[in-house]
Amino acid sequence: MNKAILAGIALMLVRDCELVGSRPAGGTIKGTWGGDNAGLIADDSSAHVHIRCTFGNVHQAIVLDAAGRFDVPGDYVLRAYPVYVGPTLPARFQGSVSGKTMALSVTVQDTTADTTAQLGPVLLFYGQEPRMGPCPICRRPGR
Repeated sequence: MNKAILAGIALMLVRDCELVGSRPAGGTIKGTWGGDNAGLIADDSSAHVHIRCTFGNVHQAIVLDAAGRFDVPGDYVLRAYPVYVGPTLPARFQGSVSGKTMALSVTVQDTTADTTAQLGPVLLFYGQEPRMGPCPICRRPGR
């Protein structure tokens, strides 16, 4: 092969590796993602989300589409603090990932009040601990 073709192939490989490397491995959201008063902790089969003093869960892997977006069902508690008032409510967790930054929104169908609540969008950053405000339910033990 000539040098121009090899250089072009090398450039494509470097470009594609940078694009793929900036997203979670396998297109699945994993690890800790943190931001101001928001956080997401995910593994290959579930995720837990806090936005302010509310929280919710996804009961499946969050898999990105080819454009880096996701939209998955789960459940959410809108009235978690200062007094937990259930029940958990049906929710949609939607967002996108670009590099190590996630934009996340949660739409909750509040069946007790027959309304829809929108939380976010919030920005989360891969590998960053959530910076939760004064909400005690969101503090990790020992802190």
